[in-house]
Amino acid sequence: MNIETRKKGDIVIVDFEGRLAVGVGDELLPKLIEQLLTEGHRKILLNLSEMDYIDSNGLGELVQSLKTSKRFGASLRLLKPHDRVRKTLRLTNLLPMFTVYESEGDAVKAFATDQT
Repeated sequence: MNIETRKKGDIVIVDFEGRLAVGVGDELLPKLIEQLLTEGHRKILLNLSEMDYIDSNGLGELVQSLKTSKRFGASLRLLKPHDRVRKTLRLTNLLPMFTVYESEGDAVKAFATDQT
């Protein structure tokens, strides 16, 4: 798994590539999210367009990251989940928990209009 972060205004975009699964950077996502929140970032966009696989462990990390973000008063949203990842989120009934965008531009605009 490869993870890179970049900023667009006050939004931190986390670009994923690869798999979020058992044994692949366990707890990497929650630790990264907590670090971003501790640094004061309150708008986080997870770009899942290049994440081609997620298992139950990865789903748990996503949910944990969402809960941690809410506890900090932050907004964590998803960008263009890969078809396989979207299907897994839908089958596990987790998709409705997340705000999902199909384009980075739409996500940036939506964050800009929110008071988060």
